[in-house]
Amino acid sequence: MYFNRKELSLVRNSFSCAEKLAERYFGLRGDDWEEHRYDIKTLYYLDDHEKTDGAFAHLLRYEMEAKAKDEGSGHFYRVCLQDDRILDALERGSSFIRLTPLMLYIAAHELVHVIRFNTGESPFDLFGEERKREEEAVHRITRNLLRPVAGTDLSLVLDCFSDQYVITN
Repeated sequence: MYFNRKELSLVRNSFSCAEKLAERYFGLRGDDWEEHRYDIKTLYYLDDHEKTDGAFAHLLRYEMEAKAKDEGSGHFYRVCLQDDRILDALERGSSFIRLTPLMLYIAAHELVHVIRFNTGESPFDLFGEERKREEEAVHRITRNLLRPVAGTDLSLVLDCFSDQYVITN
């Protein structure tokens, strides 16, 4: 299952909105995203190593090489959206979960990771308990970042990602 055109437009809008909310929450300016470089790929465009069964999305870090002497090298993050998992969750929760608030949550969550990794607030390569603690921190930050714009539909998504619930397959 892949996102259709309407859903792809919603994905782009979700990341745009999440950027604005992250700017407000973290005190960033619009041009700060040049330092927090990321791109988004949906399932149709993912390479095999970018696919996962364990999440709605995951983040990979890639190294960039400068093509010209005046361009900086460094890294960027790729948000790998797992359309099939997202659409399956919507189908299973169709009576109460909507794509717009779920996608906004996913976008905000991944951007919080990008900011935390890029600023050194958290290392990218975490395993075991450290990784679990980082995910809990990012969920908490994401909920706080989204709370000012939370209506009924988004509040349902926030509740799903609260510490009270465990999401299973």
